Amino acid sequence: MGERWGEWVRVPVGDEAARWATRGGSTKVLLVVHNVTSATRLLDVVPLFRDDLRVQLLATCTGSSPFQAGLAELFDAVGVPLLPWEQAVGTPVALAISASLGGQLDRIQGKLVVLSHGVGYNKILAPASQPASQPASQPASQPFVFGFDPALLLDEAGVPFVDAMVLSHPEQVERLAAACPPAAATAVLAGDPCYDRLLSERPLRERFRRTLGVHPGQQLLLLNSTWNPNALFGDGGPVDLLPLLLPRLRAELPADEYRVAAVLHPNIWHGHGPGQIRLWLDAAQRAGLTLIDPVHDWRQALLAADAVLGDFGSVSYYAAALGTPVLLGAASLDTLGPDSPVADFVRKAPQLDPYAALLPQLDRLRAEHRPFPGPAALTSSDPGRAAGLLRALCYRLIGLPEPGTPALLDRLPLPPYQPPVRTAPLRVCTRVLRHGAVELHRTVSPEYEPDGPGEGHLAVHEDTLDREVLDLADLIYRYGAPDDPRFGTPADWTAEVLDRFPGCSLAAYVTGPHHCVARHRNGLLVELTTTDGGADPAAWASALLARPAPGPLGVRTGSTSHTVLVTELRR
Repeated sequence: MGERWGEWVRVPVGDEAARWATRGGSTKVLLVVHNVTSATRLLDVVPLFRDDLRVQLLATCTGSSPFQAGLAELFDAVGVPLLPWEQAVGTPVALAISASLGGQLDRIQGKLVVLSHGVGYNKILAPASQPASQPASQPASQPFVFGFDPALLLDEAGVPFVDAMVLSHPEQVERLAAACPPAAATAVLAGDPCYDRLLSERPLRERFRRTLGVHPGQQLLLLNSTWNPNALFGDGGPVDLLPLLLPRLRAELPADEYRVAAVLHPNIWHGHGPGQIRLWLDAAQRAGLTLIDPVHDWRQALLAADAVLGDFGSVSYYAAALGTPVLLGAASLDTLGPDSPVADFVRKAPQLDPYAALLPQLDRLRAEHRPFPGPAALTSSDPGRAAGLLRALCYRLIGLPEPGTPALLDRLPLPPYQPPVRTAPLRVCTRVLRHGAVELHRTVSPEYEPDGPGEGHLAVHEDTLDREVLDLADLIYRYGAPDDPRFGTPADWTAEVLDRFPGCSLAAYVTGPHHCVARHRNGLLVELTTTDGGADPAAWASALLARPAPGPLGVRTGSTSHTVLVTELRR
């Protein structure tokens, strides 16, 4: 965890806190963190204490999770005092809130609320990881759903040590009562704050799509993986899917018809290391894949998605609850409670054939999609009400009256603009139609020549990893600000590129989503603009290469057509 979690805090708690604290009389609420995944759910509820001068938040980490990386940095950004675990359990608090049952939570001196850090409790804890305190009446090899097992919920006397087990639906209460009858009395229905944040931001779907550079008519395919050897990203299933899937995403999905992004579980990021994840997915990123921030931006990407290629994790289930088509690339039931809603969904959802063509499977997924009623109905029995229910619960346990202001969750922030930047070479097939418009098809597929009628050419980003490919390029392009002094003006850059690469016919400098400057070897220097969104301006340059002339230029990508105005510039 690093030194930040190892140093005992002297203020606002500690032996001399009364001497140093400015508001030392505040009621203490402790956030109990296990890993980044559980921390994200705790961050959902932090805003419930906003503007309350009576409450001081603290945080601690149990140290029980193997996924410790990233935690200190995350809570440094939250900005609340971080207590070492031994100090935390020795400090009386009015309330402790945890989003996991790992660690010695029964040592906490205060009321304890436990939240689920996913979409309810569905996963089975591996037998090798079962706690030593598991009752002898339960065989060690018998799996259990994490969160409902007596060994995690009861103390040595068989009494629940959790004061409030927050659940989002009555079916979870029923499963808890069946698995651990003494804990049933602690169950509190209080909705799902994560799901509520998703629902409240649905009107901003198009805005979230634009942050990812999704153009009109383009499909956003979101890859999603939970952490597990049998997950989409894992290598422990019957088929190691990634080596099969990643090259085919590049080769089979047209660049202007599909936008691809990935949401990976925080335990993948912090278990293997962010640098390693980026190395594993380097070719995919150069082909246009965007890796989504697994803490702050995954919900926005989920709202933006047209389809999800996922697995048995919570994010794929949230997608189904939102009504988004979900294709399961990994559908193992081995780690799911057989009577859980997620297991029921996995049994019913369409599954990817890893050896069949991708496009027909995605087309069929959308055409035949009918939302399953289960995910939307079972994710929360009180959609839109989690903030009020959770705050009322917390203040009741603390023993303070609630603030007079409404209980509100944080809005989902608008992520930074992340359009795809494809630095891998693009194979382009263009065809001039009867009315003069240009139909084009771009794929990141160095192994194959463009297929279909028309002319083929090679379009290459100036920053491509393999510099030798630039000597073969028909079109060289880049993205940048129009006043970036490193490249001179767009006109200067295009002239320089054509001078450096005599085999290149066209150079294009993309200055924004609606603007591009291009220079043809025949001397034509033009500005390309549009007001209707259209496609990637680098695609316009490919269309211009097929029909190099000023005037309106019709561009067709897939089923979408738009008009680009080509204006000649002074040389």
